[in-house]
Amino acid sequence: MVLDTAPRLASPWPSWPSQKGAGLAALPPDQPFTRVQAHAAVSGFSGPGGPWSVLTDHQDWHQGQLALPSDPAAWYQLAAGGGWQIVVADTAYPIAHEIVTSRASGRTGLTAAWCSQPFAVPVLCALATGPGVAALQTAVKAASAEGLPLQRAIVVLTAPGEGRIPPSVRAAATMLQSLVSAVVNVPFDPHIRNHGLAETHRLGRRTVEAGANVVAAVLTAAHQSWGQPLPPAAAPAALPADSSVTPDLLARPVSERVLTT
Repeated sequence: MVLDTAPRLASPWPSWPSQKGAGLAALPPDQPFTRVQAHAAVSGFSGPGGPWSVLTDHQDWHQGQLALPSDPAAWYQLAAGGGWQIVVADTAYPIAHEIVTSRASGRTGLTAAWCSQPFAVPVLCALATGPGVAALQTAVKAASAEGLPLQRAIVVLTAPGEGRIPPSVRAAATMLQSLVSAVVNVPFDPHIRNHGLAETHRLGRRTVEAGANVVAAVLTAAHQSWGQPLPPAAAPAALPADSSVTPDLLARPVSERVLTT
């Protein structure tokens, strides 16, 4: 399951699914929902290894932007309420800037909140270029200063074109190996550059292998941190079947609201 946390007009996900579900608009963050409703909201498309599912906003552009919650706990409740075993949260904010800004204002930042969710493994992606790894190194420094769990973080370096990886990128990857759980290189794939994930069956063999390596690295980091097999994750409390949404419930923060399962 993929959670698309980006605003509609800033996200590529809405154009990729071949089967559209009800979408995020069908799951208002201020109301309980059932597991059946969560699954009905999912959009699907075929990917390597089988069908993929994504919760995204695929309304027409002129319908305006959804008021998506920023609190990671709300997204965790959505994932737990749906009962999915593996969830990828695709965030769309500048991590280093967000960490420094929240640190300067003395508040808990979004990155720290995402990392605090049960069994969360951070995946940091960057272009395999000099400027790309320089930005990545700044983000890693900021995360380290904030005490974020780099020991279970995965770094993914994506090649922007054909050819060998520049020496500066190889040197940066070597330095990062001792700071994070794993560094994975993803080769250049002209199909992704031209079509994104619209036709995943046309991805290159090396691209699919790199994706499998990322998944394996995430699972290894999770098992090293919490054991194997992973213990059950915390689930939000369910509302009684005959309960209704009360003003008291709507007055609570999204992260404290309970879901009907």
